[in-house]
Amino acid sequence: MNAESAIGDGKTIDSGSVPILPVNHKFVAPEKAVKTIADMAVWEKSEAYMEYTGFIATLNEAIRGKPLSVDCKISQNVTKIINLLDKIDKIIDEFPPVEQPQRFGNTAFRDWLAKIKSTTTHLLQEALDQKLHLAIPEIKIYLEESFGNATRIDYGTGHEMSFVMFLCCLYKIGCLDVEDNVATVFLIFNKYINISRKLQKTYRMEPAGSHGVWSLDDYQFIPFIWGSSQLIDQPKIYPPGKFLEDDIVDKYSEEYMFISCIKYIKEVKKGPFAEHSNQLWSISAVGSWTKINQGLIKMYKKEVLAKFPVIQHVLFGSLLPIRRFPINH
Repeated sequence: MNAESAIGDGKTIDSGSVPILPVNHKFVAPEKAVKTIADMAVWEKSEAYMEYTGFIATLNEAIRGKPLSVDCKISQNVTKIINLLDKIDKIIDEFPPVEQPQRFGNTAFRDWLAKIKSTTTHLLQEALDQKLHLAIPEIKIYLEESFGNATRIDYGTGHEMSFVMFLCCLYKIGCLDVEDNVATVFLIFNKYINISRKLQKTYRMEPAGSHGVWSLDDYQFIPFIWGSSQLIDQPKIYPPGKFLEDDIVDKYSEEYMFISCIKYIKEVKKGPFAEHSNQLWSISAVGSWTKINQGLIKMYKKEVLAKFPVIQHVLFGSLLPIRRFPINH
């Protein structure tokens, strides 16, 4: 495996002996590269695609069958990233919603996001070892794009994808490593999801795209993938259809991301579940969490990663390049 690949093919790297990036690696500010439908074929054969899907698969395997409360290693770098997210979370309180006539899209979100973008460099300087500071101009863009769009005041799977790419970059620069896999999902990503929900509720954000057409709910997808992996071989929520039961939701939403997602949907949506969340209703009939997990990964590739309206906004740099994935990898 060459030095450019941290964990993209699902393998691990001995960070103690092999440098993750070449010493003379040149970081670049990531840019959009998928500008036409024809470019989608380039994306699906790109290094970024392989790294990103491999990253999701690697973490999916790491948390299989584990509740959120599992005892996992919490490294100093994981703690620093959590502290960074805590600071981002607290800044929401500095920008309360403003009085305005329209129901959705509170304009205070724009002020909040502008503040975040003005502080990400400083926050990352605090969180990252000094030898990694050269990477900040590249990775900070992924972080800034993780919370929603300032113009439309909306949020969707593309923003979620940007955060997972940010995490992937943290691995590629050596800030996080294989021993952090469980904590990356359970502590860092879960914290991010909670911030996203707070933003959605505080600023009445619109779902990006056609009301969640590329998602299982209006906003998220990946917590359902990783959340279903958590539930594999867990007898408490079996058969899977039990995730629809209110007492199961109340009892296990703090332990399993998938159940937490269901709880959030039930809080923000009214009416019969089968009507407002038809795809999840259909999933409840599948016989095992293993099949649900595998099906969701396939669905994500088809319904999110293969959709031009999502991928046209994806950013590519030196860590997640649009160039073709090396055959000799």
